[in-house]
Amino acid sequence: MKNIDKLYRVFADVLCIQQERVTDDLTYNTIPEWDSVAHMALVAEIENLFEIMMDTDDIVDMSSVAKAKEILAKYRVVM
Repeated sequence: MKNIDKLYRVFADVLCIQQERVTDDLTYNTIPEWDSVAHMALVAEIENLFEIMMDTDDIVDMSSVAKAKEILAKYRVVM
């Protein structure tokens, strides 16, 4: 499975939404499922899956799926 597919699956699983709803345009707090608690669960799952440790600025800045991809690139995760 490609990393992009893994990332989309994490978003779908943590937010309890269909994977088809996970697009680069999906942003924090635009759907009820992505609140602050879900955000921290997303961070934990992403860190675990890709074996990274995000710094606080990246956690705060992860405001969309597209931004999550940018942040992962910073940690040398190839999408």
